[in-house]
Amino acid sequence: MERILIKNTPNYIDKKILIKGWVIARRDHGKIIFLDVEDESKELLQVVFNEKLYDKVKEFNQDKSHPAIVAIEGEIAKRPEKMANLKLLTGSIELKSSKLETINLSHPLPIPIDNEGYEINEEKRLKYRYLDLRRQRIRQNLVSRHKIFQFIRNYLSALDFVEIETPVLSKSTPEGARDFIVPARLHPGKFYALPQSPQQYKQLLMVARIGKYFQITKCFRDEDTRGDRQPEFTQLDIEMPFVSQNDVLNIIENLYIKIIEELFPDKKITEKLFPRLKYSQTMKEHKTDRPDLRKDKNNKDELAFCFVTDFPMFEEKENGSFSTTHHPFTLPTFDTEDNPEEYQHETSKYQKLIKILDENKKEELLKLSSYQYDLVCNGNEIGGGSIRIYDPQLLKKVFIALGNEPEDIDRKFAHIFEAFGYGVPPHGGIAMGLDRFVAILQNEPNIREVIAFPKTGEAYDPMMDSPSEINKAQLKELHLKIEKEEN
Repeated sequence: MERILIKNTPNYIDKKILIKGWVIARRDHGKIIFLDVEDESKELLQVVFNEKLYDKVKEFNQDKSHPAIVAIEGEIAKRPEKMANLKLLTGSIELKSSKLETINLSHPLPIPIDNEGYEINEEKRLKYRYLDLRRQRIRQNLVSRHKIFQFIRNYLSALDFVEIETPVLSKSTPEGARDFIVPARLHPGKFYALPQSPQQYKQLLMVARIGKYFQITKCFRDEDTRGDRQPEFTQLDIEMPFVSQNDVLNIIENLYIKIIEELFPDKKITEKLFPRLKYSQTMKEHKTDRPDLRKDKNNKDELAFCFVTDFPMFEEKENGSFSTTHHPFTLPTFDTEDNPEEYQHETSKYQKLIKILDENKKEELLKLSSYQYDLVCNGNEIGGGSIRIYDPQLLKKVFIALGNEPEDIDRKFAHIFEAFGYGVPPHGGIAMGLDRFVAILQNEPNIREVIAFPKTGEAYDPMMDSPSEINKAQLKELHLKIEKEEN
């Protein structure tokens, strides 16, 4: 007999069918037992067992176990009108069972899954994440995540963007955070790095004349532990040739408004033309570069977006080191109202910029602005990008201003400078943090609630016991040796 999905069972009234799925609940009423069965269509069906199958069904509760996965044959019948449950798609019908097969049984569950789960120790939830994922709230988070990703792909494809995968095994370069390092067995003493972002690859795609690029991709950063960080995260990556800052912001603004209007109609956007605030303005008015502009901060269905622009190009850290606020490929400027190409050609502004970088005076460098922009929602940074440097000379001088030696620049970025020598168009892009965006839309307190298999805030996976040690044979094969720290 052909199996029928539970969501389709209302079309089979008075017909014999076969269903397969998970037993969700059991109710005893004298000599009649009811089971609620769910399958991958995410719908429930009430199954009625008469006296003939009573003893077989009763056995499922021995030793506190219950039927996990079953196959049931029977006839679909209408429920008595008074017994109908109009909240369910199948609430007006039931399956009168004639045959039951147990496919697999379940041990007693180590964590409850019939509640929200917030009160359960998180490490225990993540240890049994495959059970935690049965929780209705978590499953809905993953379904919403899927719908958002699918919408993004369709929306950008309709605008002639091309999704291109970039490598996961790459080269260690200074991007702002620590790299995760992968030893290269075939090249003893050398290492790959997992990408903090596809930044260099997407700029190389501009040299390749690909046109408008996007990718929903995994990124990796070996950062210090913090409650809402993950060592691996998902971002929407975008790069485009011949664009202004406004071009990039307009595409993201329109995309995010459409996502909310079509997938989350109950959400209210405070202003559909996202405010565009300069960094200096928001720091003065809100004391932060991530302002929460909601009119009612207790209303979880209110979404207040804003773009923050004109970030400083350089910053001095607490330890006295000097860095860019975004990354070294960001184009510095005196005023973002200017044409960015004036800063990358033989103009007076270009010459002035080169002079400041050559003189390398910290006080003058700290006065430079940049074509950097962030998208903020309800006080959370959910994306950031910039117009890029495409002039090789200017790019090298930015690296030098950051304290890099010329020979180190040539060694680490030879591929970029060589590629740019073949003609790279003006270009810019943005990277959007999708985990945080989904968490905000699902009213979740952290991104771990919207990731299928996250790690703890300490970057540990209790389910896989990862990270873990590797054996001596693997270490030898990789030409590695573990040295213990001396006390």
